Amino acid sequence: MPLSFASLAIRPRPPHPDGPVVSRAVRWAAHGAALSLVPSGLWRCAVAVGVPSGFAEGTPLHQSHFPGRTSLYLLALSAFAECLGLLTLGLIRPWGERVPRWVPLLGGRRIPVLAAVVPAALGAAVVTTISVMSACGGWQRSMSAADSPKGVSAWVMTACYAPLLAWGPLLGLVTVAYYRRRRSSRT
Repeated sequence: MPLSFASLAIRPRPPHPDGPVVSRAVRWAAHGAALSLVPSGLWRCAVAVGVPSGFAEGTPLHQSHFPGRTSLYLLALSAFAECLGLLTLGLIRPWGERVPRWVPLLGGRRIPVLAAVVPAALGAAVVTTISVMSACGGWQRSMSAADSPKGVSAWVMTACYAPLLAWGPLLGLVTVAYYRRRRSSRT
């Protein structure tokens, strides 16, 4: 039997006694959202340890400033962004519906649907808006500045940041699926 996107979206994962039933397409979207942050995070980590980024001398991202005080900022930003991306997995996993039992005072309680949906939907809207604005001219203006990377450095940086265009829409898709699944399970 040939595999198609429709068959991925329709066939749910076998039910797990402790977890939600999530289609394969939604699981892929959740993992894709989390993984879309990895290339830009790796690029920032490389800059933080002193790998030449192609920025001109005198700019804050020039290799002469790294490793240094700004390295901690770049590493923390990468870790924070990846943690936000990994929260998307909560929309497809049992810990996104019920607080894990090991959490003091709250362990075992159901998570209200809107407590997960509202921040995820706002995050998807903000990230999509920022990435679309960047794609529609902001990135090109920034990269055409005299002190920005040129040549291979510019291509590498662009390739590392391009997957961020998928983060917002994938998060939005997974959020809608979470909302529908949780609402249908209540009826």
